[in-house]
Parts: sequence; structure tokens; C-alpha cells
Amino acid sequence: MQAILFALVSYFTWGTGILVEAIVARKLNSFSLALWALILSVIVSSFYVPFALSDLSGLTFGLLIFIIVIGIIGLFFGTIVYYEALKKGNRALVGTIASSFPAVAVLISVIFLNERISTNQIIAIIIIFIGIILSSLELKELRNKNLLKDKSVLMALITMLSWGMWIALLKIPVAKIGWFWPNYITFLLFPLIFFYIKLKKIPIERPTINGAFVPLIASTALVRIAEYSYNFGISKGLVTVVAPIAGANPTLFVILAFLFLKDPITRQQIFGIVITLIGIILLSIFSY
Repeated sequence: MQAILFALVSYFTWGTGILVEAIVARKLNSFSLALWALILSVIVSSFYVPFALSDLSGLTFGLLIFIIVIGIIGLFFGTIVYYEALKKGNRALVGTIASSFPAVAVLISVIFLNERISTNQIIAIIIIFIGIILSSLELKELRNKNLLKDKSVLMALITMLSWGMWIALLKIPVAKIGWFWPNYITFLLFPLIFFYIKLKKIPIERPTINGAFVPLIASTALVRIAEYSYNFGISKGLVTVVAPIAGANPTLFVILAFLFLKDPITRQQIFGIVITLIGIILLSIFSY
């Protein structure tokens, strides 16, 4: 039950955090947002370090390298490819494909982490993914054959795979050193984003321009709470249960964007949101 509770916390904070990130993205370029968010994450998370030092007793050199590798592939490489895909392709299609990463996490958890799920749980997970697709993507756009040939679709698939691998394999270090350190160690790699920005000659915008600082702090706090809640959830339960619930957050974003950003919402999206919520409820019931 704890796993589901923290999966729901992750769902709500991730969805809300992405909404606030969308506000920040209108004030800062995407790479500046990512860089400052990681720097803020290191600063704020560092206050918890003294309380988690005892967990480091389980950290080995091999595990440290493992955390760094999956962090680079998942959080950094995946995020860079995602931003590039958003710049080159259809944002709705790219976002929908990328946000399907929990499906990859479920497959990896079943195949490589030997997690077992029931038939009822599988049905509930499928319902959640159907709902995410319906709530995030305008299906009429798929009639454009050239859209699916766009390189951004391949980049979105790469993002989906890298993010899914990352959140699945986090289970390994979380089981050994707790929910805090795997993400914190990854955040410390923020200079990689800085070097990429310099390499691509992307301007680094100050976090205070256009009134971006306050929403930047809010979005960073919410997303980090979501990630730490996710880690705590998988420390108490299965990735195959926690990931689909937490990863369904795009449905909450659609609702909040409609309420606060006045983004239009279609009947298809409403139907998708309802389907997703039904799937989350069923998965919670079947996992209890």
C-alpha cells in the first residue's frame, strides 16, 4: 500500500511540476531551464545529505559507476534528445511517445528484475497506457504519413527507451543505498548539461529573467519531490506497479493546463483522462 501511496504522490507532483515547467519554458529556453533546475536540485537536496550518510555504507565503486551510467543515459542523454525532438517535430506526438516510458520500465522490470505481475494488473496497465495516448495525442494527426517518417519520432522513441530504462534500473541502487542517493548522485553530473550547451553554443539565460525564478523553484521542487517519491515507492513495492501510476502524470497536466493555462481540451482527451484514472484505480485495487 505504501508503494501505491507514494506512486500517487509522484503522479500529482510530477503532473503539477510539468505544468509549472511549461510556464518556465515560456520564460527561459529549455536547456537553461534544465541546467538551472539541476543546480537548484543539488543545492536544495544537499540539506538532506547529513541525514542520509548512513545509507552510503551500501555504496560500492561498481554501484557508483552503475548509477552514473544509467543517470547519463536516462536523465541527461534522454532529456537532451527529448528537447531536440521537441524543436524539430510535432510536440504532441513527441510528448506522447516520450511519456510512454513507463511501458519500457514495466518490460525491463519483468524481464531483467524478475518482477511478477498478475493478469489483472497487466490489464490495468494497458488501460492506463491507452488513456495516456488518448489524452495526450490528437489521433487525427497520425493520418499524416510524413509525420511518422519525421526524425523527431525516432528521437522520441530513444527518449522513451532511455527514460524507461533509467526509472526501471533505479530499483537496483535504491534497494542498496535507499531512495535519496541515486538521484542526488545523478544531479551532481549537471556539468554535462553545461558542456553540451557550450558545445552547441546555446545561450545560457539567467534564471531571474522574465520573472522565471519563482516558478523555476516551484517546478524544480515539485519534480524532485515526484522523483524522490517514485524512488521511495519502488523501495517499498514493484516498479511494474509504481511506474505506470507515476508515469500517468500527463493526464493531470492536460487537466491543469486547461484550468490554468486555458489550453483547449477535446472530448477525446477527456475520455482518455477518465480511462487513465480508471486504470490507476484498478491497478491500485489489484495490487493491494
